[in-house]
Amino acid sequence: MTTTASRPAETLVRTPKVSPRDLPPDVFIDPETGGPSTVARKLALPEGVQPYTYRWHVIIAIALIHLAAIPAFLPQFFSWTGVALVPIGVYFFGCLGINLCYHRLLTHRGFVVPKWIEHAFAMLALCNLQGTPASWVAAHRRHHQHADHEPDPHSPLVHFLWGHILWLFVSNPHVDTKEGIEKYCVDLMRDPVYRSMENNRAWLLLYPLSALAIMAAGFGIGFWMTGTTAGAWQLSLSWLFWGVFVRTVVVWHITWSVNSITHMFGYRNYETGEDSRNNWLVAILSGGEGWHNNHHADQRSAAHGHKWWEIDPTYLTILFLRKTGIAKDLVQPRSWGQRKV
Repeated sequence: MTTTASRPAETLVRTPKVSPRDLPPDVFIDPETGGPSTVARKLALPEGVQPYTYRWHVIIAIALIHLAAIPAFLPQFFSWTGVALVPIGVYFFGCLGINLCYHRLLTHRGFVVPKWIEHAFAMLALCNLQGTPASWVAAHRRHHQHADHEPDPHSPLVHFLWGHILWLFVSNPHVDTKEGIEKYCVDLMRDPVYRSMENNRAWLLLYPLSALAIMAAGFGIGFWMTGTTAGAWQLSLSWLFWGVFVRTVVVWHITWSVNSITHMFGYRNYETGEDSRNNWLVAILSGGEGWHNNHHADQRSAAHGHKWWEIDPTYLTILFLRKTGIAKDLVQPRSWGQRKV
């Protein structure tokens, strides 16, 4: 439920109520101000985040991972195979874990896969340190419920950095508490695997274990290539810095850019009542998540690229899973005609 407190009083006074008949057909009437949705507006902070309760574990983790990525750019830790692990990791951990699993599968139920495969994708997502499946889904579902209005957890209309990263630094009782998560994730909390993740933090071990596995692979290949333990350690550490820390930072900022950039810059195929945009650069980097206006217009659709030229690698992956018999009941955009395949 939104209130007039989500806009400055001056904006409300200076934005006269108009009839849709007086506006061009492509201008949407903002339901809160009564004026065109194109009028610039600024939101207050979401209700409940003040007085601030800082999430120090999140702040420290984000700072440490960013610092840990810096040695990757020193000559002794550089390798081309390490650099190659970044886009590979962005696809496997980011595209499959965050985009495909957390977002299109768990949040919006845009398709169905067997439970053991769903859980495997969720394990990949956990290796990005973006929280448990239920906590991620709760924040995103609340975002859609109140997109670009005051209760939205991360609207950049507060300011860009709030929408990009700062919202993570303070506790929001609507999405960061057990009650908030259970409100938005009744379906996920029925699953004993996801429910157990909310009751203990053993899932945090996946990140260091994945890092050790990548280091071990680098050590083995480095020893095979050089025949020396020094060469093995050099490649192992290169893979750690590039394939784990740099990759994590890249996936973070790609995910956060969908929250921030695509609600500020880009074009719109649909008038949706909030400020979502399609941004081609974010779409390229994020595997199709940057076609964000399309997504807000048709949230359940497993495809975010609606035009023929809006390439959506995440949806192409889902189509591959369908071809192999793994995925079924794909929800397609309404504009395509056939709703489910």
